[in-house]
Amino acid sequence: MQTEYITIKEASQLISLELKRKVTTSNIAYLINYGRITKHGENGDTVINKKELLDYYNSYYGDRALNWKTKLGEGIDWHLSFENYKETETTKHVHRLHPYKGKFIPQLVEYFLDDHLDEFKSEKYFNNGDIILDPFCGSGTTLVQANELGIHGIGIDISAFNALISNVKVASYELTDIQNEIHKINLALSNFVLNSNCLKFEKVLLDELSIFNQKYFPSPEYKRKTRLGEINENQYGVKRANEFLVIYNRLIAEYKIELLNENNNGFLNKWYLKHVRKEIDFVFDMIKKINNPSTKKIVTIILSRTIRSCRATTHSDLATLLEPVRTTYYCSKHGKICKPLFSILSWWARYSKDTLKRISEFNSLRSNTYQHCFKGDSRTLDLQNSVKKVNPEFSTKLEKQKIKGIFSSPPYVGLINYHEQHEYAYDLFGFERNDQFEIGPLFKGQGKTAKEAYVDGISEVLNNCKRFLNNDYHVFLVANDKYNLYPIIAERVGMTIVKQFKRPVLNRTEKDKGAYSESIFHLRNK
Repeated sequence: MQTEYITIKEASQLISLELKRKVTTSNIAYLINYGRITKHGENGDTVINKKELLDYYNSYYGDRALNWKTKLGEGIDWHLSFENYKETETTKHVHRLHPYKGKFIPQLVEYFLDDHLDEFKSEKYFNNGDIILDPFCGSGTTLVQANELGIHGIGIDISAFNALISNVKVASYELTDIQNEIHKINLALSNFVLNSNCLKFEKVLLDELSIFNQKYFPSPEYKRKTRLGEINENQYGVKRANEFLVIYNRLIAEYKIELLNENNNGFLNKWYLKHVRKEIDFVFDMIKKINNPSTKKIVTIILSRTIRSCRATTHSDLATLLEPVRTTYYCSKHGKICKPLFSILSWWARYSKDTLKRISEFNSLRSNTYQHCFKGDSRTLDLQNSVKKVNPEFSTKLEKQKIKGIFSSPPYVGLINYHEQHEYAYDLFGFERNDQFEIGPLFKGQGKTAKEAYVDGISEVLNNCKRFLNNDYHVFLVANDKYNLYPIIAERVGMTIVKQFKRPVLNRTEKDKGAYSESIFHLRNK
């Protein structure tokens, strides 16, 4: 049988038709560059084996659904996987203003809040003008989607930084003012970097890395050989990394680059190279001088997003920090020798531009509804009085209309320390930390005592929030309830679980890509 080869453009068109979703030429090029499919052709005319391409996509999408259903059980609601959505859609507009571990995708919120019906959703739960509450607001996904759908949204979060992220996402802005302030900072930061040796050093370092990586880690041949087991990646990577260290150390000495801060106290001094730390302080000092409060907040979030990407760690350890990395290293994620960051300038410029674009996109979709996240403890916060202090007019509406329901993802038992994931921001901005008030944090573990405390905590939240719900409420809680605690919680707060949706979670940020599901519990008045 004659082997059929097709171009990257033809491959894009073919797979788009197969999957009934847009697969770009960049998506195909990624598979080639990372050795998932083999590159053929000569003289710059890249072609790929059509059968190999189809086999890859069929195994990834077809077998995955079958395998996951086998592992997770037949009760899995595959329609809630939203696998037909691209990452750009699941991180649309302001949803990606800042990274946040453990957030749900906007399509999940949208599915339960909007007015569509299907074979799985047989009734409409919410209407335009309703009020919805998220007592574990996190990064504000529920508030943003409520706004987009014409529903009022109130959030509560124990973390001051989470409340800031949420409120920044739903705020209205003077875009010209933001552009002007960003422009000032761009010019000042560029001059600050120019006056240091770092720019010259990094340019020479990048040139040396390019030569070295082309020689020892040619793409895509190297990645294909490691995937096929023809190269022992760990041994080869360590060997070459040690070879390049000689070049790196010579350049550090030649350009007199200081890596360590004067002391190791605090997150910023430990996890950022000395010049990066200076740049962070330089930009933050400029942000403090911004007069417009809403502009100051959004630019603060741009800085926070920037410094998260500039920590002195490997690319594969950004989600879970291990040890500071101050030298070049073999990067398993990119299959070559990579370096730590010596300046925030490029990331600051990238995120500034991206933020303006995302705010503009959301402005074209937003409704004239009320959204706000209150910083406080959902177990005790008096929502009516809290709203009254910031918006007396909406407080009257809340008292008369009451809240139609809850859509929230409570913390899981012993999974994440929510304050720690943004420790850099707490250190720089000086926010008060409330780790001791977190429900189900990682530092309390997953033992019997931790589970009992979790049940108590979630129950207290729901009992407190019930005071502000109308009688015909709908509560949706997204949880991976592997300890079967939510039936106990529902009983304790006088609610009934009327339905449980079981959703496969396909696009997780953690390294574990195995079969994983979460439940959406639909609770109503008993």
